[in-house]
Amino acid sequence: MARLEPFFPKPHGEPRVDDKRVLSGIIFVNRNGLRWRDAPKAYGPHKTLYSRWKRWSEKGVSARMMRGLAAEHRERKTVMIDASYLKAHRTATSMAAKKGGRGRLIGRTKGGMNTKLHAICDSQGRPIDLFVTAGQVSDYTGARALLGSLPKVDWLLGDLGYDADWFREAVQNEGIRARIPGRRQRKTPVRYDKRRYKRRNRIGIMFGRLKDWRRVATRYDRCPKVFLSAIPLAATVITGYES
Repeated sequence: MARLEPFFPKPHGEPRVDDKRVLSGIIFVNRNGLRWRDAPKAYGPHKTLYSRWKRWSEKGVSARMMRGLAAEHRERKTVMIDASYLKAHRTATSMAAKKGGRGRLIGRTKGGMNTKLHAICDSQGRPIDLFVTAGQVSDYTGARALLGSLPKVDWLLGDLGYDADWFREAVQNEGIRARIPGRRQRKTPVRYDKRRYKRRNRIGIMFGRLKDWRRVATRYDRCPKVFLSAIPLAATVITGYES
């Protein structure tokens, strides 16, 4: 991360701030789930950290970094798709809109109020693209949104949640072979490569590592853009893209 200027724009006339120190402070707060006011003073004023984070979130800076690094490490063989629930804290669900909090991307499931993270990752378990919905939204919705992000690879691995004829056909139209087990209700059983399918555990490991970051595992932010920015930031730091 030697070149920070193109990613982190500053408004005209703002005093120069050490971007690396600010970024380190933002990472520290997101990883440990702190309130901004509790950030160590070594990272500078907490108001500076928060205002920069809010501005970079609005501009989608962390997502651009993750996608740019993913493009440099372009996957050529296998990608995986899956989704995971992220619990919403009461600070994120409070003061929700009267119509059920629409626009916040928070929904009620059996486990309470949640947001769902949909992801595509490469064969090493590194995220290629992310998509966030309310918790009760089906995996199919996330899959449809992420179809355009599929790189030109040979295989796509997914679990039973993606066993739909339209999704298999859409993947096939991209020249990709889907390895998704079929549901028991299918009249015609679906054959799939079980040996190759076992590699899908890497996307589960990726979700687990992302949830080690407390502001990812538990959603404290009401604004979806701010919350979504924390996820690619965590992915960039923990999944080896920085190397």
